[in-house]
Amino acid sequence: MRFTHTTAVITGAGSGIGKAAAIRLAKEGAEVILVGRTLSKLEASADEINSLLNRKAASVFQADVTNEKSVQELALFVDSNFGDLHILINNAGGSAQSRILDTPETEWNEVQNVNLKSVFLVSKELGKIMAAGVKHEVLERKNRSIVNVASLSGHQAGAHIPHYSSAKAGVINFTKSLALEMAAFGIRVNSVSPGFVETPLTEDGLQNEKFAAAIARNTALGRVGKADEIANIIAFAASPEASYMTGTDILADGGWLIK
Repeated sequence: MRFTHTTAVITGAGSGIGKAAAIRLAKEGAEVILVGRTLSKLEASADEINSLLNRKAASVFQADVTNEKSVQELALFVDSNFGDLHILINNAGGSAQSRILDTPETEWNEVQNVNLKSVFLVSKELGKIMAAGVKHEVLERKNRSIVNVASLSGHQAGAHIPHYSSAKAGVINFTKSLALEMAAFGIRVNSVSPGFVETPLTEDGLQNEKFAAAIARNTALGRVGKADEIANIIAFAASPEASYMTGTDILADGGWLIK
């Protein structure tokens, strides 16, 4: 049980990788706070976790993580109800298809905001709670970690997703900057870059047989990944087992870049 007596916040926790990460952390003892825009999805995920574990391990907080006031309200909720925070998983994200020469400014901003600005805002506000918690630790420091979910597209630009690719590249480098600052508090910061994974974000594309076949052909392992597989890596990065790792990106692409 790597996360006993641990409080964790997961953004974008209503489905996909975020939900899988929340389940994994809760199974290992964490009290998880599920954050996202769609309350019905969050409540369904929380009910599933609480039913699975036969205890109240999951709480929900509806927030727009691209909005500073909303994130500040999230921070107040965490501080008031839990008093401390040990793990933060910045997973909220989204994409759209467009060519650079045809991309409206509004679409560019929306994709950048949900993928990159959200990581900045949530890390800033919840990072303050994590840093404050360190000051109250007298005998020994607890494991504290931030894991930002980036993407293979942050390493290799994807076709017709210029805003998403650039935002995820930004997440990878923002992670390194944050790691430098948070190291003073003993708080580790790393990112995980999934390749093609079965999630609501990729569901439509994977219904296309040619697209799915191309992924299998160009991935060394010959298949798409599963949300649970990425959750396992996130849990490792968040856990004490990764205690000497910070400022690092873990690429989990099934061997896409080596093919």
